[in-house]
Amino acid sequence: MRTKTGNAVRTWHLTGPDGQSYDSAQAGSLGGHRRSRIYGRLDCRAALQAIARGGYVKQRVFFLDKADAEAAGYRPCAVCLPRDYAAWKAKKI
Repeated sequence: MRTKTGNAVRTWHLTGPDGQSYDSAQAGSLGGHRRSRIYGRLDCRAALQAIARGGYVKQRVFFLDKADAEAAGYRPCAVCLPRDYAAWKAKKI
């Protein structure tokens, strides 16, 4: 897509609260893993290690925010979001 001035508009492929993918003009702030249903920060140590080992990238999804990730059925990462994970776990018990 291009703007009126002819510049290209960057779009990101995100997952919405209904779990469906959509294109967004705004970048996602969180990444997730489709198979494990976990979301976390884009700089998460555990996710970066999994990416380096390979295979993880094919299952990667991105969310605009925490509310979208949780509404889509994902839980917080215990490594990069320990407080959110503890709160999620306390609700599950």
